[in-house]
Amino acid sequence: MAQTDLHKKLHAFIEKGISELTIPEAPESLYKPYSYTMGLGGKRIRPYLVLLSCGLCGGRIEEALPSALAVEILHNFTLVHDDIMDSADTRRGQPSVFKKWDQNIAILSGDVMFADAFKQLEFYGREDSFSKKDYAEIHSTFISATITLCEGQALDMDFVERERVDHNEYVEMIKGKTSALLACSLKMGAISAHASENQISSLFNLGMEMGIAFQIQDDLLDAIADPEKFGKKVCGDIYEGKKTYLTILALERANKQQSQKIETVLAANSPTQHDVEDVLQLMKDLNVISDIKKEVDLHYSNAINSLDLFRDSDYKQELKNLLIFLKNRDH
Repeated sequence: MAQTDLHKKLHAFIEKGISELTIPEAPESLYKPYSYTMGLGGKRIRPYLVLLSCGLCGGRIEEALPSALAVEILHNFTLVHDDIMDSADTRRGQPSVFKKWDQNIAILSGDVMFADAFKQLEFYGREDSFSKKDYAEIHSTFISATITLCEGQALDMDFVERERVDHNEYVEMIKGKTSALLACSLKMGAISAHASENQISSLFNLGMEMGIAFQIQDDLLDAIADPEKFGKKVCGDIYEGKKTYLTILALERANKQQSQKIETVLAANSPTQHDVEDVLQLMKDLNVISDIKKEVDLHYSNAINSLDLFRDSDYKQELKNLLIFLKNRDH
């Protein structure tokens, strides 16, 4: 996606805000992992959405920055704890906090990040331009997203142990793990701009649709992406026996013989390429691939259509361009 002047401006504003976070130096074992994590970079998509939403609603992006920082700190907190649960050695090409320090330090530094994320929102309780209702709504939005995110993670963990998962349950998991914080980001940006209820609702829905589309699309690309562009093994989810939107739909549509084939390959420790290709072909025969492509397009279209409520602006075009870019991505 080409970087516009607005894109560069907002990302520079976010990085400046992160660099100016007040993170104490001691105890070093608590705060150094926090600083390290925030310095690992990343796409900063959530704070970017906060600022875009605020600008789209005619607000001052300076007043949205505390919300942008809050969602980015919270997101990074979840990554620190995810790496503990997954025993992950790396994060963004660097040693994870869990690996660089240890589990106890990763837990504790994650906890202080969690607290500091909420601390950013004190801005809205101090500023005269925000009412008690505004402050309460921002807090409520952030808390609800945090709880929903945890619920999504719990569902994802539960699914690993279950034999079968319904595709509607899988979408609910996506709403928690992926959509919740995206929708929260857009909603908080709108609230910080004193937007109307209709505008706030439209942007929240945009975030939910965007998250569902993105995650289902990820599952789809794992199976059909160009190997040279994808950067990892195509059909890796099948090789690893993961429950994805594709395998769940395929099992729901398959007859007994087809189900046995799919389940056998997913359960195998080292399935052959031939077996994996057979499962992929079954998915095509059952119209799983074609139907999921349509579903991804529908969710992205719903997200884009949510922008119809807003007047034309650079912020609207930037958000629309982001959605179109994501919709058309092939890896």
